Amino acid sequence: MIAHLKGLLAASGPDHAVIDVNGVGYLVGASAKTLDKLGGTGSAVTVHTVMLVAEDSIRLMGFATADERDWFRLLTSVQGVGSKVALAILSLLTPDELRTAVARADAATIARANGVGPKLAQRIVNELKDKAGGIALGGVGAAPVPSGGAAADAVSALLNLGFKPAEASTAVNAANDELGDGATLDALVRLALKKAAR
Repeated sequence: MIAHLKGLLAASGPDHAVIDVNGVGYLVGASAKTLDKLGGTGSAVTVHTVMLVAEDSIRLMGFATADERDWFRLLTSVQGVGSKVALAILSLLTPDELRTAVARADAATIARANGVGPKLAQRIVNELKDKAGGIALGGVGAAPVPSGGAAADAVSALLNLGFKPAEASTAVNAANDELGDGATLDALVRLALKKAAR
């Protein structure tokens, strides 16, 4: 699976970008907010990715931050939310704004995105309030989500293994504190898994 791409922005459209990585152009779907952050053609960029595999296609979705990528995964876990709708929501709202809307059960804010009706917005709020746990609520006792670098990727790895966001963040933060800032992704994941198992 492709976790991220680092290269040059070869081209971009209203909902996608082409990232040139050593001469190979990767077409990635992206939100308007991610496309804004990538800069102009020829810019050096890094995008976090999600690979979507269907019967008749394999597509890459690209995100400027690991936080946005994790919200894409959460959004597409809700019944009725496909990649197009998830990108529309992330084009309208930053991860922090989305986190606040979910925590406050503010379906009206989410319903402003293209293709999202009131019923779907309500379902998103209802389902993600539980799934997002401490991350969505950002409340008392919630571990902050590490932003960027190996720590953010380690949280994502634990989420993929089925950990709740709050558990993943707490375990990775503990591992990061013990190993220090220069820790590799592999070392962080291994130690975080040990911490989470205690």
